[in-house]
Amino acid sequence: MRLKFFTVVMMLTGFLCTAQQDAQFTQYMYNTISINPAYAGSRGALSVFGLYRTQWVGLDGAPETSSFSVNSPINNSNLGIGVSVVNDKIGPTNENTFSADLSYTIQTSADFKLSFGIKGTANLFNLDVNKLNMENQADPQFQNLNNKLTPNVGAGVYWHSDKAYIGLSIPNFIETNRYNDNDIAIFKDKINYYLIAGYVFDLDKYQYIKFKPALLTKMVEGAPLQVDVSANFMFADKFVVGVAYRWSAALSAMVGFQISDGLYLGYGYDHETTSLRHYNSGSHEIFLRYEFLKNYGKITTPRFF
Repeated sequence: MRLKFFTVVMMLTGFLCTAQQDAQFTQYMYNTISINPAYAGSRGALSVFGLYRTQWVGLDGAPETSSFSVNSPINNSNLGIGVSVVNDKIGPTNENTFSADLSYTIQTSADFKLSFGIKGTANLFNLDVNKLNMENQADPQFQNLNNKLTPNVGAGVYWHSDKAYIGLSIPNFIETNRYNDNDIAIFKDKINYYLIAGYVFDLDKYQYIKFKPALLTKMVEGAPLQVDVSANFMFADKFVVGVAYRWSAALSAMVGFQISDGLYLGYGYDHETTSLRHYNSGSHEIFLRYEFLKNYGKITTPRFF
């Protein structure tokens, strides 16, 4: 069985080396800052967010991701700022991505605002060949890379109201090739294109039950189009339950609870729908968000986003 696991991981590693995608999240609707810098400060409060995801549990070398971010509006101005750190482990690779975001928001109508954002990123990449069982130890494609530093820049737009949002973003404009020599590319970061959208429906006149469908699409050269659709229900602004589907990849369940005015806890589980389901017991994702409401007043957007 371990041989099967190793074969799958090696196939996965080969795919990632030619068309690397950004880390994926099931509960992307709560972690928008990781892909769109225009989101910074849009919730009207100092927001602290932490997430841990373990993917394909039981599969050797499967992805494991940790994400931490802080974003906030700047006083009563139109500016928002954010910082984030993402650690992504896949097989023999370990990446740490440090980002800083700046947004500017304008009022486009009585209900809608349009935010523009820019992102600056520093990426530290590590490849540990000791975790691979190679026949040819001298293969130039598989040499250690320690803290390979690469900078990048990105941008996004985010149009939103209290009930709806749509966003377009490219977190990294620069395609990064990490070389061992002048001919062999060890690892490639391709440009990722994102489109997100969502709408909040009040299902009763007392606004006790809210329903929010949401969409995320991601395009990257050399990889299939990723489409995530989700449907979440919120009850009494406290309890959230929902399902999601990642096209031709996974079916997910999500729950969340607003513990206090500022503290929100969420959990998601993915059931793989591809042939990989025979080699793992699913993926788990948990996050915690805390917002300092007393310093900024009431949040102007629903807790859904």
